[in-house]
Amino acid sequence: MKYVLLHKVFSVALSTLVLLSTFSFTIEKHYCGDRLVDVALFSEVDGCGMEMDKLPDLKKSCCKNEVDLIEGQDEITIKAFDDLEDIQQQVLFAYIYSYFNLYESLPKKVIPHKDYSPPLLISDIQVLNETYLI
Repeated sequence: MKYVLLHKVFSVALSTLVLLSTFSFTIEKHYCGDRLVDVALFSEVDGCGMEMDKLPDLKKSCCKNEVDLIEGQDEITIKAFDDLEDIQQQVLFAYIYSYFNLYESLPKKVIPHKDYSPPLLISDIQVLNETYLI
């Protein structure tokens, strides 16, 4: 039961890891001076209202935009056991074999009277003989 649950948890975690590693996105930041004004993940960043087209007198703006592009993987490579070198296959096989043989299972309990059914009580003998244990 717990192995099935553990298997499902690992499957979901690994599929989420593959999804996030292939996902790419941009982070846009708008600075006004040295101060961070706005951050946007999937949309364009909003300005602080001091854009260059509104103020043509100034030659240098105090505002700047930064764009960080985080790219994911384009292709996922899947390697099989046969793609490994011979020494890597031997080491992997020895590790797995020693790990699984590390633990021994407990012996099964033998219950000798498991299938024995007691005789039917027709009458209670202690009550008939009036012998009670004190």
